[in-house]
Amino acid sequence: MSGIGRWWDGVELWIIGLPFIPQVLVVLAVLLPVAMLLARLLDTLVGGGLRLLAARPRAGAKTDTAPARAAKTED
Repeated sequence: MSGIGRWWDGVELWIIGLPFIPQVLVVLAVLLPVAMLLARLLDTLVGGGLRLLAARPRAGAKTDTAPARAAKTED
């Protein structure tokens, strides 16, 4: 774990040593893809949860177990 901490400290020191504009570009180059991936993951999880909730029958709701009626044909 201390190896990861030393690596992260090195990265922070490298970023801090850059001028402002390159700092912004490096941070955006990392944060935008990470934020997009997290947003996609969250969207997928919430969508799946909502689909599960929509598929559950509601308490007290009647369920239609009758077979579908045949389409009427004109003579």
